[in-house]
Amino acid sequence: MTETSTDRASGFIHHVGAHEPEATDGRATLVVDVDERHLNHAGAVHGGLLATLVDTTMGAAIGSTLAEGSAATSQLTVTYLRPAKPGRLAVSAAVSKRGESLTVCEADIEQDGESLVHALATFALLDG
Repeated sequence: MTETSTDRASGFIHHVGAHEPEATDGRATLVVDVDERHLNHAGAVHGGLLATLVDTTMGAAIGSTLAEGSAATSQLTVTYLRPAKPGRLAVSAAVSKRGESLTVCEADIEQDGESLVHALATFALLDG
């Protein structure tokens, strides 16, 4: 079987214990339960996992606006507001601005009603 880019994305996000985000009309959401395997040495959810979750969810939000082609992250800024702990994380993303070849997207992660992460990214729009 030939692996497609969608298969690779699905494989990686599945590897970290999450599912594909739900996306439509430039918005996307992802809910994931994190546990001890996602923790860093300080006992908080690893920042790399949080960055992966916002990047993946923003990519899905942008993908929901594309009739063809794809998008690739060209810049990602992640602001960690407070540490995440084991439990349910809710990720939301929305396209902020869309240009001819670049799109800006924002995302947030919340846990138990508190903001944990805010992210801002620029994605390059690629031809199909």
